[in-house]
Amino acid sequence: MNAISSGELELGILGGGQLGKMLIEAASDWNIQCHVLDPDPDCPCALLAANFVCGSFKDYETVYQFGKNLQKITIEIEHVNVEALFQLEKEGKEIFPKPEVLKLIQDKGKQKMFYEDNGLPTANFQIIENKLELINLIREEKIIFPFVQKSCTTGYDGKGVVVIKGQEDIDDLLEGECVIEDVIDFEKELAVIVARDTKGSTKCFPTVEMEFHKEANLVEFLFAPAHIDNLISEKAYKIAIDCIEAFDMYGILAVEMFLTKDGEILINEVAPRAHNSGHQSIEANYTSQYEQLLRCIFNIPLGSTGTRSKSVMINILGDENYSGEAKYFGLKDCLAMEGVYVHLYGKKITKPFRKMGHVTILGNELQELREKANFVKTTLKVQS
Repeated sequence: MNAISSGELELGILGGGQLGKMLIEAASDWNIQCHVLDPDPDCPCALLAANFVCGSFKDYETVYQFGKNLQKITIEIEHVNVEALFQLEKEGKEIFPKPEVLKLIQDKGKQKMFYEDNGLPTANFQIIENKLELINLIREEKIIFPFVQKSCTTGYDGKGVVVIKGQEDIDDLLEGECVIEDVIDFEKELAVIVARDTKGSTKCFPTVEMEFHKEANLVEFLFAPAHIDNLISEKAYKIAIDCIEAFDMYGILAVEMFLTKDGEILINEVAPRAHNSGHQSIEANYTSQYEQLLRCIFNIPLGSTGTRSKSVMINILGDENYSGEAKYFGLKDCLAMEGVYVHLYGKKITKPFRKMGHVTILGNELQELREKANFVKTTLKVQS
């Protein structure tokens, strides 16, 4: 029998945002002591962590010093100093995801080449070195409108992505190295979160369907499970499993996909961590994405990803017209409804379209879920 002493389990987390907060909340059920590194002293994790270190997760020495006395380390944001993680790994530390996986995924251009090299379906793409080269290729008609431009290394949460529809959008072109992709005529945007433990076992969460805010390029509504037939779901699961196995990655991987009008599934991009497309799993599934990640890290058998209830998830975004101290309007009205679960991230300052929280709504009927979701969207506001 393998006994575990109370307080024996420890985990280092690079990043102190909402994903880290929810990971700490899951870890507290098993008395896992979480250490967090983040540059913001008021970040969502600051008051919850057993040990909070205020410092840059992009700085080599800061990350190395943070991790040198920890055995297990994970991330809640990709943009961390990978070289420090390589050194910590050499010294016997367990890093989730492995540094070589993280380094590859940090660069969207390398991501796309990885899919191509491993026979994973994705949209046609080109990698362009800089804005001037891109403008010249457009002038030479070697790149045709419309197209999607993605920054290789600086994008996150909808930033670093633009759709260039025509000559009138040229001023919106991004600087620096980028990926140019075909605009996909898709039927739905889907996502699958897949877990893989250190023994190589895998489990997928049910495929979810996402509707994006057109201006902010962030998930506005997420429906779980997705309204697709079983054959499409099985195809999505296979792609997600093939992807995490190709990376030889341990932990959880969120795979965002396009379902085309021809029934084809293409990988958009991935995130090697907990993800916005899995927040609803806290209430809607037997095992949440956060618990599943902890199971991978601490060598506990993967939990059931079965669905307790149909659900819809809504991101609570900062009002587009306000910046300043966050104040929540309509919160009591939303909490008065049955099956509505509100998660506030504890961010003190609101900004236009900043992720301030999310709401998960459980129910059996799609029409009722949509009605409640629309009520929450129009009622719960974050302003200053």
